[in-house]
Amino acid sequence: MSDSAGASESGGVAGAGQDAEADNEPPQQVQTLHELECLEAGETSEEGAPPAPKRTKLSEEEQDLGQSAEPDERPGETAGQTGLPQEEPAAQKSGEPLQCERESQGEKEVPVIGGGEGECHQNGDGRYGAVLEEGKATEEEEDHNANGSTDSPVEAQQLGLEFTQKPQMLTGSWTEYASIPENYLKGCKWAPDGSCILTNSADNVLRVYNLPPEIYSYNWDLLREMSPVLRMAEGDTIYDYCWYPKMNSMDPDTCFLASSSRDNPVHIWDAFYGEVRASFRPYNHLDELTAAHSLCFSPDGTQLYCGFDKTVRVFYTERPGRDCEERPTVVKKQGQSGIISCFGFSPCQSVYACGSYSRCAGLYSCQDGTLLALLPTRHHGGLTHLLFSPDGNYLYTGGRKDPEILCWDLREPGKVVFSFKRNVATNQRIYFDLDQSGRYLLSGDTEGVVLVWDTQTAPPDGDEELLQPQLRFQAHWDCTNGISVHPFMPLLATSSGQRQFPWPGDSEGESGSDGEGTEAVTSPQEIRQDNTLSLWWAGPLGPAAEGTTEQSTVVLDA
Repeated sequence: MSDSAGASESGGVAGAGQDAEADNEPPQQVQTLHELECLEAGETSEEGAPPAPKRTKLSEEEQDLGQSAEPDERPGETAGQTGLPQEEPAAQKSGEPLQCERESQGEKEVPVIGGGEGECHQNGDGRYGAVLEEGKATEEEEDHNANGSTDSPVEAQQLGLEFTQKPQMLTGSWTEYASIPENYLKGCKWAPDGSCILTNSADNVLRVYNLPPEIYSYNWDLLREMSPVLRMAEGDTIYDYCWYPKMNSMDPDTCFLASSSRDNPVHIWDAFYGEVRASFRPYNHLDELTAAHSLCFSPDGTQLYCGFDKTVRVFYTERPGRDCEERPTVVKKQGQSGIISCFGFSPCQSVYACGSYSRCAGLYSCQDGTLLALLPTRHHGGLTHLLFSPDGNYLYTGGRKDPEILCWDLREPGKVVFSFKRNVATNQRIYFDLDQSGRYLLSGDTEGVVLVWDTQTAPPDGDEELLQPQLRFQAHWDCTNGISVHPFMPLLATSSGQRQFPWPGDSEGESGSDGEGTEAVTSPQEIRQDNTLSLWWAGPLGPAAEGTTEQSTVVLDA
């Protein structure tokens, strides 16, 4: 395995995307640590197969959560742990069968995604209202979500989210982002199987962190600062990134993710070794390589949707290269204009939503990209993120420099059920997320506060109103731009940071010397800068931990 992520398996890869950071740890070092830990634990690798640098498995004993005392607010800044071998998660033991198989080409392998179970259903007469009504009978049959089948044993063991008090910070990563000035994070996303988390940052490096095994057994006093097990360096600014929705750590073929960066093709990264598996190369009408502004896999993983200016291009996952289906969003000057900045797929219908920088969202058919409905322009800034509710009846949208998240009732396209207020004062993408039940909506803001809303407190048939948050707490001292809810555990991941600008106004009123004026300009940046990935426990605590938390919890007034 090479030190740089430059080995392409089945598609052309731009050379600019292969440069790794000079201070990156070589993959061999992570693999050596993994081998040593395996030897200490008495484990052996499979026949003839080298142990993978990143392999996370959870045992049933670790799923049996015990009780322990709460650690300090921020654990000691010791060296983070790397790829720890664990047992198979219960979520994966009875989940639906994965649709991947290997297709050998010489000595290399390409992920081949089957399209049986997850194929989209027909849309009736094409009207979105009729689509929702027809889908009611098939909702129970839908099982192509990222958490496996509905009768998974994890559901019996699952601990629900509790927001009666501030979540407890368990661990995080901050030293990793301190070596480069203003290396702020740009979001975080849990893997579909919950085994690891992916981050993006200003240094154009995607990092993968394994979930610490101490969390499963409540041994929180043993937690150390997290350290990434993989670093995947892109050549320029990363526009978007996403996990393969059928990702399962027990099957290395399914462990991959997609990323798009400026002046580069879309790269498919191997989440076990950090190498480029394949590339998707979109070209414009001038036959010039163009970068995708947004990415999203279809729920069954067979297609990769890429957003461009007034256009969506659809690639097939099993066929890397330049062949794609083009779906313009503007036809004869009618439709959704602007750059397609975000995607979302309905969990129970063959419908996807596109948000654009023209401040509106559109609903489209998965089969041919037909526009089903164009939602009114209600946002003050371009859309940066959107989510469907688990039942597919509602769509949540949020924009840049926009203080509202809007909830749209898709049974009556164009109707806003209620809105959520948050502080978004920059053009940065501020993510929000829903829990698996769709009850809690969580979002950060530019002041570092995390807000939690209970959507069940809204009147079901009432007029549009502003929904007040159930909980507000200070998660970071800088902008909380990313938040992600674990697929089956009461865990939250948050990321923070933003681009810092000089504050010349602070030095104009100073009566001291020039040196004092300069110090006044730089000191606010040093105080506010907080480039951190944090993990939070948002579930029930043990008795000892609860007693400690009551003394240190500070919940902001709503």
